[in-house]
Amino acid sequence: MTATGADGGGVADFRAARDFLLRHREDYRTAYEGFTWPRPTHFNWALDWFDAIAAGNDRTALHIVEEDGAGTRLTFAALSRRSAQAANWLRGLGVRAGDRVVVMLGNQAELWEVALAAMKLRAVVIPATPLLGAADLRDRVERGRARHVVVRGDDTAKFTDVPGEYTRIVVGGRAGAQAPPGPEWIAYDGVDSAPADFTPEGPTRADDPLMLYFTSGTTARPKLVEHTHVSYPVGHLATMYWIGLKPGDVHLNISSPGWAKHAWSNLFAPWNAEATVFLYNYTRFDAARLMAEMDRVGVTSFCAPPTVWRMLIQADLTQLRTPPREVVAAGEPLNPEVIEQVRRDWGVTVRDGFGQTETAVQVANSPGQELKPGSMGRPTPGFVVELLDPVTGEPGAEEGEIALDLSARPVGLMTGYHGDPERTAEATAGGYYRTGDIGARDADGYLTYVGRSDDVFKASDYKISPFELESALLEHEAVAEAAVVPAPDPVRLAVPKAYVVLAEGHEPGPGTAKLLFEHSRATLAPYKRLRRLEFGTLPKTVSGKIRRIELREATAKGSDAEYREEDFR
Repeated sequence: MTATGADGGGVADFRAARDFLLRHREDYRTAYEGFTWPRPTHFNWALDWFDAIAAGNDRTALHIVEEDGAGTRLTFAALSRRSAQAANWLRGLGVRAGDRVVVMLGNQAELWEVALAAMKLRAVVIPATPLLGAADLRDRVERGRARHVVVRGDDTAKFTDVPGEYTRIVVGGRAGAQAPPGPEWIAYDGVDSAPADFTPEGPTRADDPLMLYFTSGTTARPKLVEHTHVSYPVGHLATMYWIGLKPGDVHLNISSPGWAKHAWSNLFAPWNAEATVFLYNYTRFDAARLMAEMDRVGVTSFCAPPTVWRMLIQADLTQLRTPPREVVAAGEPLNPEVIEQVRRDWGVTVRDGFGQTETAVQVANSPGQELKPGSMGRPTPGFVVELLDPVTGEPGAEEGEIALDLSARPVGLMTGYHGDPERTAEATAGGYYRTGDIGARDADGYLTYVGRSDDVFKASDYKISPFELESALLEHEAVAEAAVVPAPDPVRLAVPKAYVVLAEGHEPGPGTAKLLFEHSRATLAPYKRLRRLEFGTLPKTVSGKIRRIELREATAKGSDAEYREEDFR
């Protein structure tokens, strides 16, 4: 066992697995067939990997640029030192192995310092986006059994009505700032005087808990997903492979802190590859400014959710003089027309990836693979993906629930739903982890996303995938965003209804509705075409995912703002 806690060979196996994927980053077959997960019994990514690659390393690990042009740049060596100081300081405040720590920070250097420090202490991080309100925070503190919180100065007041005996640490703002009637807040700047030599208190077991993620709750109360010291740090070797990251890359991922994708692509995947994490902090999205910053710092790989991609293509993409080598999308399926426009203007192809908070990326279009329009690619190295028949539950279906074979359990899979053994048992019944998503597989093994199992619906006894209809709508220049849900119908049982957010320069009204119904008739089979339409905004979770449950509930109630296809015949 090393001084930091990895068992003999654990770090070597991790590096060998990483280097294997780097060597075969454009050879999918070899990578998939030859990859073997490292499965150490002891491993601490912050100590055994990050600190090792950071020793004497003056390359930039983290680069943050603000809207006013101010910036923060930390080398690997500096960040290793700062996280050691943070670990010592937090230990002095009573943070111990197994303690739960809510971390609610923005894209600021302290976020990465605290994340690494908590790993070194074997504390358990509960990531939280600064967008959360008091009710969400109560849930995280109570169900997460948090003993400490680390919060921006602007957000301390949100904890006024969050009861509990927990240490309150504020980053920025006044030392001892009071959030009546609670105790005083401790200023994080005490880290500056802490020693930079850190000694861990014992080894880290690979199956020790590392992170507790609250899911975004699109259909129900958020689930509490538990990850270990290997399931995310090691599991995201697959994410590194999907993105196509290499040592020395400058990687920009647009994702809110507090959500799983932020850890995927702003922490583990890039630093597994020894790449630079770059962030541009903006209060209002500005495509031209974003592209100018990408050019200025030389971004080589770029990941963004479909919402950002759809906003980007509303701008002149040719303003970006040097497009990234790798561009990917995740969070929700990316519509084909977005991919085509980016390919036309940047000369690169946006590659989809599919995963969940519960896992690393399971299915993806990785570099060098032939891409098939509409497909999200093939299983990533280390993941055995099956489609379960919706009736029998047996694997091998051409279309069915996307599931992971637990007999070949991937490292990049959660331990389970914390404190909810019944839900964990349901999700892993029959020897498969069931994602709740429906996919279709072709003869070449490529998977196409159909939709969430609870989003797919029947109309006139035909199965309807909302994603397919939404993609067709987005082909029209008037549509910026769209969501399709079933609307009750006395004859067909249900018909497709679209909620549409219009692109700039287009106004809601009967004229635009008529154009979109005509577009639907021209591009969709008769049984799929839209029958109802409504303009407005889309309800979303704080992570940006569409809350279809709210749209279904609103549709069931009816609306005077709805347009019907039969009105335009």
